[in-house]
Amino acid sequence: MTRSSVFGALGLALVLAGVTGCSSKKTAIYEHENFDDSGTFSRSFPVTDAGSCEAARRALLSQGYIITSSGANQVTGNKSFQQNSENHLQISFNVTCAPDVSDEQRSTMFANALQDRYSLKKSNTSASLGVGVLGSVSMPIGSSDDSMVKVASETVTAAQFYDRYFALVESYLPKPKKVSKVKVEPEAPAPKVEKPAVDLGLPEQAAAAPAAVPAAAPAPAAVAPAAEVPAAPVVNDSQGSQPVAPPAEPAPIQAQPAEAPPATL
Repeated sequence: MTRSSVFGALGLALVLAGVTGCSSKKTAIYEHENFDDSGTFSRSFPVTDAGSCEAARRALLSQGYIITSSGANQVTGNKSFQQNSENHLQISFNVTCAPDVSDEQRSTMFANALQDRYSLKKSNTSASLGVGVLGSVSMPIGSSDDSMVKVASETVTAAQFYDRYFALVESYLPKPKKVSKVKVEPEAPAPKVEKPAVDLGLPEQAAAAPAAVPAAAPAPAAVAPAAEVPAAPVVNDSQGSQPVAPPAEPAPIQAQPAEAPPATL
């Protein structure tokens, strides 16, 4: 292959590369936002929104974050990092807690971290000094001022970062209170009330039952006196007639007292 053919092939490759580079279309950054619920920035907890936000505040404090604002359902804190003498990094944490619609004893925590990067910038300044004794003489004086300038700001999207934070928050959640068992002493048995015996026709119950008062005996029936029958005269021829004594009157019949009726139960 000659030198001219090599240069020709190289030029063709450069032309094709230039055409391909011009035809590629840049994708806007907002095209990557799919708005899908990946669960990276949120987590559900079995406590109220106030309890979950309090756990979030304690978790940030345990890691050295400075709490700038704190409320019943929102916490904000930040932490600074010094990478080197000319670069400074700051992470701002924003936490919002919302109660669940279906259950007030559950809440969802939304957390996002913002990373701000600062860099040291130097600016030069000059001044002139006039001395009256020597005349109009001016001398330039140079100086430099150093200041930290924000050069970048980005939301942290690493899922492992938020997983570690939510695991720490879970360790600070309020524990459910244990219900102490109260020993209940048994109540004293109520005194037994003897029920009246039921008449079953047993002889023991008949003996124990009080005897009934006997009914009053009926009055004896009046007996009519026997009618007097005139005795027939006896005729005695030898001794003559003599009066005959009337027969003795029969004793009146006395009524026997009625027997007492048997006792009833």
